[in-house]
Amino acid sequence: MYKTIDDFIEDWRQETTSTLKIFRTLTNTSLSQKVTPESCTLGFLAWHIIVSLGEMGGRAGLHVAGPGKDAPMPASAAELTGAYLSAARSVGDEIQEHWNDASLTEEVEMYGEKWKRGFALAALVRHQTHHRGQMTVLMRQAGLPVPGVCGPSREEWAQWGMPAMK
Repeated sequence: MYKTIDDFIEDWRQETTSTLKIFRTLTNTSLSQKVTPESCTLGFLAWHIIVSLGEMGGRAGLHVAGPGKDAPMPASAAELTGAYLSAARSVGDEIQEHWNDASLTEEVEMYGEKWKRGFALAALVRHQTHHRGQMTVLMRQAGLPVPGVCGPSREEWAQWGMPAMK
């Protein structure tokens, strides 16, 4: 749970940068990648992250500038990346403009429960991280290079002339 706005903003900047690394590696062809015929596509997971910023943020009391849950998914990787960047910036801007540290202890209705806003923000970050991890698996299957997010990727180890972990 976040206890200060500054702590969240610093973490959000880092998380946004990490997520953008993933989004900027996507190609239009890769968006249709699935693990199984019944699974979500890589493009859908990207779209889900984007839409969730407004959905979860809205429940917590933010007015995130981004697509609604029923908005059509963009057809291109570039459009997805732009939509993510816009919505992610809006999350940070909204919090800096309208909340203060005391706001983080206020309780809000989230999915049939009462959550403190600081906890809701932590859940938002974890949700994004969870789906970002799923995306990296699909990226490997699609033949895309995977950027390091929480440490170096196989490709980055190779760039440094070191063996990747096995």
